[in-house]
Amino acid sequence: MQRKRKENSMSGTHSPPKLDPVDSDPGALWPTAPSLIEEAEAAAIEAEALAQAARARVQAMRQGQHAGATEAASGQSGEAPGIDRASIASDNDTEPPPAAAVDGEAADAAKSGTDEGHEPPGRKARRFRRPSPTAVAACIGLLCTAALLATSAVMARNHHAVLGKQQRAAEFTAAARQVVVTLMSINAGSAKDDVQHILDSSTGQFRDEFKGAADDFIKVAQSAKVSTKTTVQAAGVESMTDDTAVVLVAASSILTNTAGAPEQPRSWRLSVKLARDAGKIKMSSMEFIP
Repeated sequence: MQRKRKENSMSGTHSPPKLDPVDSDPGALWPTAPSLIEEAEAAAIEAEALAQAARARVQAMRQGQHAGATEAASGQSGEAPGIDRASIASDNDTEPPPAAAVDGEAADAAKSGTDEGHEPPGRKARRFRRPSPTAVAACIGLLCTAALLATSAVMARNHHAVLGKQQRAAEFTAAARQVVVTLMSINAGSAKDDVQHILDSSTGQFRDEFKGAADDFIKVAQSAKVSTKTTVQAAGVESMTDDTAVVLVAASSILTNTAGAPEQPRSWRLSVKLARDAGKIKMSSMEFIP
């Protein structure tokens, strides 16, 4: 083989070696690798800058929303405090991020602001401050005391009214008892005085009518020579006002003639009407009840 190589070299026939088509131009591929790396690094730096700018914008939007709520409460208008003008200017100089990303982050920021419990200033102003337990207990004590005092006053008033009614009923009942005894107890020897007692214990139309027939009544009592003694068995108020009353009276009377022999007792039921006259209780009318 060495002899053949020498012969070929001596003969001067030399053919160039064959190259692979892929490796035929290696300088066309390897020199471009550094440029691709630099472009990738530049793209990464730019993406990081865009992300920082987007975060800064979201933070500015949150601060602006909070400042706007505070400004609405104070009634002032103008530029929202707390926003760094330098950061806004740098954000304006930086290339804005894609619209979809900004809109998504803005929506997230608005949602997070709502979730954080930001309330309108008017609602905060209308919020009622919860009283302390001591104040609540004091108010309850005052209310209970006032209720007890009011109840005591009402009970005292009712008790006074009941006592006054009972006292008036007792007065009218006693007056009715006395009037019936005076009217139905007649003695022949003292007929004139008995008639005068009846006139003094009566008032109104009954007194006027009885006064007109008083003389005839005295003559009949004296000529009959009889006497009656009346006893009241029971009495009760049927109806009553401050100055008038109707009293039901159950009474019995015994008639004695000139011979001194008493008759059987007779029972009577009467409805006596009474009225105040010059501060005294007097009979205004009387009816026998069958």
